[in-house]
Amino acid sequence: MKALLTPFQLKHLTLRNRVISTAHAPALAEAGMPGERYQLYHAEKAKGGIALTMFGGSASVAHDSPATDFAQVSLADDAVIPFLKQFSDRVHAHGAALMTQITHMGRRNRWDTADWLPLIAPSPIREPQHRAMAKEIEDFDIARVIAAFAAAARRCRDGGLDGLEVFLGGGHLINQFLSPAMNRRIDKYGGNLDNRLRFAFEVLEAVRKAVGGAYIVGVRYSADELLAGGLDQKEMLEVARRLAKSGLIDFLDVNHGHPIDHAGMATIIPGMPFGSAPFLYLASAVKAEIDLPVFHAGRINDLATAARAIAEGHVDMVGMTRAHIADPHIVKKLMEGRPDDIRQCVGANYCVDRIFLGGEALCLQNPATTREQTMPHVIPRAAARRRVVVAGAGPAGLEAARVSAERGHEVILFERAPHTGGQIAIAAKATWRENLSGIARWLDGQVRRLPVDVRLGAPATAEGIAALAPDVVIVATGGRPNRGRMQGVDHAVSTWDILTGAVPPGENVLVYDENGQHQGASVAEVLAARGATVELVTPDRMAAEQMGGANFAQHMKELYRLNVLITPNQRLTQIYEEGNQLVAVLKNIYTGAEEERTVDQIVAEHGTLPEDGLYFALKPGSSNHGEVDYEALVAGRPQGIVSNPTGRYQLFRVGDAIASRNIHAALYDSLRLCKEL
Repeated sequence: MKALLTPFQLKHLTLRNRVISTAHAPALAEAGMPGERYQLYHAEKAKGGIALTMFGGSASVAHDSPATDFAQVSLADDAVIPFLKQFSDRVHAHGAALMTQITHMGRRNRWDTADWLPLIAPSPIREPQHRAMAKEIEDFDIARVIAAFAAAARRCRDGGLDGLEVFLGGGHLINQFLSPAMNRRIDKYGGNLDNRLRFAFEVLEAVRKAVGGAYIVGVRYSADELLAGGLDQKEMLEVARRLAKSGLIDFLDVNHGHPIDHAGMATIIPGMPFGSAPFLYLASAVKAEIDLPVFHAGRINDLATAARAIAEGHVDMVGMTRAHIADPHIVKKLMEGRPDDIRQCVGANYCVDRIFLGGEALCLQNPATTREQTMPHVIPRAAARRRVVVAGAGPAGLEAARVSAERGHEVILFERAPHTGGQIAIAAKATWRENLSGIARWLDGQVRRLPVDVRLGAPATAEGIAALAPDVVIVATGGRPNRGRMQGVDHAVSTWDILTGAVPPGENVLVYDENGQHQGASVAEVLAARGATVELVTPDRMAAEQMGGANFAQHMKELYRLNVLITPNQRLTQIYEEGNQLVAVLKNIYTGAEEERTVDQIVAEHGTLPEDGLYFALKPGSSNHGEVDYEALVAGRPQGIVSNPTGRYQLFRVGDAIASRNIHAALYDSLRLCKEL
């Protein structure tokens, strides 16, 4: 690990180690400005020891590249400078450097937001992901955009940032000029590589002139677009050589792929199906060709891989971006000799999916990330010690036990199963989602490191808990499978039955998914991979509708690869037996027309129902009757409701014991409740 902690000299800037967070879009900007929430998100990484953190996954330089898409930062006018100064001061106070990426998104945007200006592109070719048509850029547009890049760069310098990178990839405007897949021009900006690079160099020359020779300017680009008709590795190595020889830039930040659609985006931000550092070879090849510092990020989520990338000379600075979303204190924990305490990114890509669904980036397993204004990454000690009993050792119960123990409380944790993990242990049995088990593994390790009395194979009872004379009881008993309410539902099995092996898989199976999350698609994939003929039916307009682009794309890839038949817009209304077969009655949700399927197994997925028997048994003996003061919870104050003065303990429930949600909700429930105990 020594290589990671070695300082690096980037021009005049000394970076304290080799770990960075590359530019990305957490969707935290407020009206285009990087306000307190955005700043604290990056400042936490600086507290955690990172050398350089970069913001503005697509910080926009002009008004016809609206920053509204994914709530980006706008560098289009001087209003941003005071925010940049405050941002710089916050990060610098903790010893880290701060930079941003600047770009014009061209056709990769929406025209019907912000100022409703037409989009521009080198050629009027539809952009698949945003479904946008742009006007063919004119000479005056080119001059205007070049000037906008220069002005934005000057604002970065005046705002105290340590440097910036110009984005030459990602399907953005400069990339649209560069890639033959998007540039069909026949003038001096189209055709051969010299012409297609012309706009990039004009931008870089203007940026360099605006900020001066001493300021740090880099470039981020794709070393292989992995796109038919696009830029391949050979051509992009030549681009790297030309950039390095130009004298205009100080580093090259290498990524890969092209976000032309959901499948492309799922490759650019590789998740669970990919191994560690799957595209490091591209950065390594660039490093061998040029005499400039090379940065790279791409599913490097563990310290061993990161250290190897530096020690073997593949890159100069290693990006651990999603790794720092999972745990912003990676470097600090390494320096303190606590690598086992690092919460390692499992590649779930919940952070990415949230953005595609119109939300802000949140980490599936760290509910404090991007909530630094209200949620602590380091749990403070409580003023007084209390006895806390937690029932259930799934994610909600483990987090409740962890946070309560970090507060200094005496914690007793009951779990009826012989192991911890709850539903995570079931979900991890799906075909490509086994890395989810890392979430439970980290939580389990933390509660065992802390003074938590873990009682496995021990079902919690109201009498047993009351006998312990607790001050607080937290019910985290999770949920039970919900197969729905259709006629004949008892003929169906649950997704849990299939994943746990409780029920053997059929040969001809209908999977009915009214949840739209991972469960239905995952089980369809498991069944098909085992040789079953599978039809995935949903009343939604498409399979896995509740998922964002990264995971949706992976599920669709697997479903099609395994020849799963996907049938949308059909509701399962009845199941009945016919001989030794089952008949599923489907009703079109738009026309009302019915049709039937004859199969030997039906799997029904409707999420979960609360396993709440223990909660209701404990409720009469509690001082609050289980009631939660939502005003206090949201404001970050302790719970103080006393509706039963004779009650002996406060009672709360968390996670799926309340309602069917997800891992993040379970962890967030426990963190924000228990941090105030």
